[in-house]
Amino acid sequence: MKLYYATNTVAVAAAVALNEAGLAHELIKIDAANGEQTKSTYLGINSKGRVPALAVGDAILTETGAILDYIASQSSTASLSPKDPLDHARMQSVMFYLASTMHVAHAHKMRGSRWADQDTSFADMAAKVPQTMTACATYVETECLTGPFISGDTVTIGDCYLYAVCSWLAGDGVDMTKQPKINAFLSAMEARDSVKTARKAGVIA
Repeated sequence: MKLYYATNTVAVAAAVALNEAGLAHELIKIDAANGEQTKSTYLGINSKGRVPALAVGDAILTETGAILDYIASQSSTASLSPKDPLDHARMQSVMFYLASTMHVAHAHKMRGSRWADQDTSFADMAAKVPQTMTACATYVETECLTGPFISGDTVTIGDCYLYAVCSWLAGDGVDMTKQPKINAFLSAMEARDSVKTARKAGVIA
């Protein structure tokens, strides 16, 4: 497997999950700061021009949730997805929220051109990010963490995803002194070898 990533992006989730799953993989860095994701070479891998992408032989997987589901299905050393249908659905509901709401709110800070054309619109969207991301953090704080992690005491692919997205909160202007459960969650994830390995490899700066 080959994971195409850019540092400190949502690709962190896939890198951490691969480490949790104990799956051998090669990391291939995409220089997003210089627009490498928009060049023809990478567009031939992922026509969306975004990270992550996971190459599995000749197949290419995109979209974080799908990549994480695949990783969980391939692990023989870790149970990264709840077996109980309701617990699994609850984990998935958090992942879908991260994809459809929280990541989108974050992207308004520097990706306004996806939704508008005027500089004034970009500035307005960016100015709104602290408010929208604080609202997202409040939802995570009160609704998503049933214990140290999404599924209580057990780390799942949902936690890999949540870790990547919650690591953006402070930079997005969220007052983290008001998010004790998220802070504890981030500390618990930072203590895991999966995160330490991803950080040492440069996936996390």
